[in-house]
Amino acid sequence: MSVVTPSAGDTPRPTRSGLAPSRLVGIALRELRAGLGGFYIFMACVALGVAVIATVGTLSDGLRAGFERQGGVLLGGDVTFARMHARATDAERGWLAAEGTLSETATVRTMARRLDGEEQALVELKAVDAAYPLVGEVDVEGASFAEALSEPGGAVVDPVILSRLGLKIGDPIRLAEAEAIVRATLVNEPDAVADRLTYGPRVFVSHETLAKTELVQPGTLVRWRYALNLKDGAGATPADLAAFREKAAANLSQSGFVVADRRDPSPQITRTLDRLRQFLTFLGLAALIVGGVGIANAVSTFIERRRNVIAAMKAVGATSGTVLGIFLIQVLAIALIGVVLGLAVGLTAPGVLIALYGDALPVRAEVAYSATTVLVSIAYGLLVALLFALWPLGRAELIKPSVLFRDEVAPDTVWPRPRIVAATAIIAASLIGFALAMSESLRIALYFCGALVLVFLVFIALGTAVTRLARRVPRPRWPELALAIGNLGAPGGLTRSVVVSLGAGLSLLVAVALADASLVEELTSRLPKNAPSYFLLDIPKDDAEQLRTIVEGAVPGAHLAEAPMLRGRMIELAGRKVEDIKLPPEAQWVLNGDRGLTYSDTLPEGSTLVAGSWWPAGYDGEPLVSFERDLAGHLGVEIGDYVTVNVLGRNLTARIANLREVKWESLTLNFVMVFSANALQGAPHNLLATVSLPPGTAVEAEAGLGRAVGKSFPAVTVIRVKDALNTATEILEKVMVAIRVAGGVTLVAGALVLAGALATAQRRRVLEAVVLKVLGATRRRVLVSHMLEYVLLAVVAGLFAVALGGLASWIAVSEVMRIPFTFSVEAVVKALGVAIGLVLLFGSLGTWAVLRARPTATLRAG
Repeated sequence: MSVVTPSAGDTPRPTRSGLAPSRLVGIALRELRAGLGGFYIFMACVALGVAVIATVGTLSDGLRAGFERQGGVLLGGDVTFARMHARATDAERGWLAAEGTLSETATVRTMARRLDGEEQALVELKAVDAAYPLVGEVDVEGASFAEALSEPGGAVVDPVILSRLGLKIGDPIRLAEAEAIVRATLVNEPDAVADRLTYGPRVFVSHETLAKTELVQPGTLVRWRYALNLKDGAGATPADLAAFREKAAANLSQSGFVVADRRDPSPQITRTLDRLRQFLTFLGLAALIVGGVGIANAVSTFIERRRNVIAAMKAVGATSGTVLGIFLIQVLAIALIGVVLGLAVGLTAPGVLIALYGDALPVRAEVAYSATTVLVSIAYGLLVALLFALWPLGRAELIKPSVLFRDEVAPDTVWPRPRIVAATAIIAASLIGFALAMSESLRIALYFCGALVLVFLVFIALGTAVTRLARRVPRPRWPELALAIGNLGAPGGLTRSVVVSLGAGLSLLVAVALADASLVEELTSRLPKNAPSYFLLDIPKDDAEQLRTIVEGAVPGAHLAEAPMLRGRMIELAGRKVEDIKLPPEAQWVLNGDRGLTYSDTLPEGSTLVAGSWWPAGYDGEPLVSFERDLAGHLGVEIGDYVTVNVLGRNLTARIANLREVKWESLTLNFVMVFSANALQGAPHNLLATVSLPPGTAVEAEAGLGRAVGKSFPAVTVIRVKDALNTATEILEKVMVAIRVAGGVTLVAGALVLAGALATAQRRRVLEAVVLKVLGATRRRVLVSHMLEYVLLAVVAGLFAVALGGLASWIAVSEVMRIPFTFSVEAVVKALGVAIGLVLLFGSLGTWAVLRARPTATLRAG
């Protein structure tokens, strides 16, 4: 066989294919002059996945840019120092004040009540000084912020409080032992995101008013925060801020302050956004990979239509490498068009979303673009396109010149050459490696990649099995059903494409829906029978017996359980400073900020001892601590290791004596760390309590109990468990909306693949329908046979999607979230309905075109 070679005037060096790269590109582009027919589904599949990934990345970049640009306003200064319980000492305050302008705030949960005591509401009380806020402004209505708080007893409140209590500006309000006057209503709080998670609306008062409430007592859960604007531009650059934090760590090493700076004003929100970005990016990648089936179909159809062209090229001397190179360049060019279209949508959509829904975001997002987002989107798009296009391209180079001399009904099922198989494996490994490298959580990335591979392998096997089974089962006597089953097993049929694409998309939606159902069930309906009705915070130790008397008197049979409650920050674990410990994101939270602590002589209810032994009652040796088992595993500590915790500004070191398994869902009083009584008993602290009411207690009696506690103990915070769960459910629902929308994109990708598969099979189906009409079949019979085929495909894909999606959801819920799994029949029915609806919709459109075909023209063309 002769080899095509470049002319003498060509300067480019020939490749192994026999043609210079420029000549290959020229031929490939000339081939594309005929148009992009058959590749529109290809481009749409690539564009859809890239658009999701680029949109998620760009929106996240915008939020991150907003964080960085507004960091000083969101934080309230260049740097903040915060800790629970203990106000800064004179020495600590003096050191901070010497570094710049200082503002002190204190936040505490309490109850706001009408003076008659008939209505009350949980609020987040925030006391500020005259310097607050150092950066930004507090937006209020009714009076200026400074004027409202400068008046004796003046308060600025969230208007939600006035609505709940039936009050208005100028009315008095009771805060623990103090009366305050509502002088203005709050519109916007600049540093709200830098505060801890709030469970109630905000009330601003002065430090003088806070003192009158008598809430600030030894052991009360007050969070003291000190915002600092560094003098002389000492915090102008990120390097300056880092240097100052090192200086602060050296001078305040024993203080137990949690330090933050304007580069990342709220690490909790940043971590949440990063995790959500990662998850939504994975959903976009899932949509890309589901669309990869459409890419493979489009390339296979393109190659099938070029069989004679390929055979002719080989007949005149083109090598297999030449054929592969030409068509690979064409496919890459079309993939790039899809990537560009996806980027155009992905880089534009965030601006529209910010304009429409920006007010609902925790910070004012900006339209920002990063090279990382663009490159990640391009990399995912091209890798997926190559992964699914290379295999059919590899089979193209095996087409023989003999195709010119004989008609093939269907191409032989052959594997590409070993180098193509190896290249496909390398691309698949690169795609997985890239996803792992770009992931914040390696464990979650591995779960995702493993689940995606499993889903595709299962549905590829299922599609093959259904095709082979359809070829072997006896044909029923009902002609329409027999024809439908025959189509399922026909060469070049829809079975594999529909089962893989629709099944994968539905599996993801089912997994998300079942996980959502399990979470909602856990938060609402699956509370333990003896779940408490109220949590009571900041109960003075000396008032515990009196409180018990009031509770039992208000609702006979009510049960009160209390436990000591302190807050502390981990400083060292097994000789390692927490700043040097890197944990997976799912465990990092325990090292960020302060944690709840308690002490006990007995094993807490809801805990099971799994290692070590509990200390005896009255133990008086070295301080001991009990650790929650799973968290101890994440932290890498075990029995015998030492833990140092800063409590009330002092460091306490204790040895781990045992490990516990905690049933958090019981809602009993439990803590990650439980110390021996001799470790913390002498520290100032209050009590945390739960109140469990007898079954069948009337709502009026339950509300009356809350009012009775509030009247007798104004400083005690009363939290209704159902209200707290409703708040958590509302937050969960907002997050799940974003996940459902992104997950729905995979189903759109599946629908695109379905449309492409129907278009690919259109010519064969038209010819088949014409033959049937010539033989006497009616339009109704052809239509019914097609509908039966589509329903069979949808039911098979839907049932397996339910099984796989349910398995994935069970693993995620049981093993990752550690909550009971709930199987939702509603989610299953919806999945099957969506599957059948999509297949029938696209199938009906395709069948309509088949039925309109004219027999004479079709038979002449054939």
